[in-house]
Amino acid sequence: MSKSYYLPQANEVELFKAAAQMNLPILIKGPTGCGKTRFIETMGEELGRDVYTVVCHDDLSAADLLGRHLINENGTFWQDGPLTKAVRHGGICYLDEIIEARKDTTVILHSLADYRRVLPIDRTGEVIEAHPDFMLVVSYNPGYQNVLKGMKPSTKQRFISLSFDYPKEEIEIQVLIKESGIDEDTAKKLVSIAGEIRQLDDTDIQEAVSTRLLIYAGKLITKGFNPYQACMHSIVESLSDENDVLKVLEKLIALHFTKDTDA
Repeated sequence: MSKSYYLPQANEVELFKAAAQMNLPILIKGPTGCGKTRFIETMGEELGRDVYTVVCHDDLSAADLLGRHLINENGTFWQDGPLTKAVRHGGICYLDEIIEARKDTTVILHSLADYRRVLPIDRTGEVIEAHPDFMLVVSYNPGYQNVLKGMKPSTKQRFISLSFDYPKEEIEIQVLIKESGIDEDTAKKLVSIAGEIRQLDDTDIQEAVSTRLLIYAGKLITKGFNPYQACMHSIVESLSDENDVLKVLEKLIALHFTKDTDA
């Protein structure tokens, strides 16, 4: 498998590697599409550890993480969930958007995220000591946090925290060139568009344009799509359904790319 492409923003690589060496869990905070998952994948490759990714949601149960009893022609057997696999065999268990999971589910992480590093499984009677190469990583988007959905302080204070944001302009340009194959001038225009959208504060856009969406636009352009249309399909239509907002964004795109040329 080819190596994941990731350009460091600050000291996050050194901090992650130090945490892995000291068996410390990590919490990553940042907006959607800013590179959190790519960073974890890259760290997994550099450390030589498998990454077990779980996208959390309202219906995520403890069994989804721990495992469950199943039945086949030979009878009943236990199948480890992703968290148990990582704890038992080593690897990075990455729980994406942890605040989306039910609080009674996240409680099972407490004994793994402190000095004990053990995972009790009531259904099998096991208490598994974490493999030396096990690492717990969770992430969430602070923009979606509210009173009803947020990490309990008793959970949050068990982690070292990293704050991510969208890449700096010069880094985001390099990411777009590498990931989509577009030329530098087009990459600069896309990043300028993203910067202008991210500064808007009087619209109904719930989430600013992500680096991921810029890469999508770049890939369409590389494929031969008109840049204006590529931005409309990859950026504008993905950010809002409100006509007034769409018109604002469309005018912004038109300042950089015209409808009928590649200029």
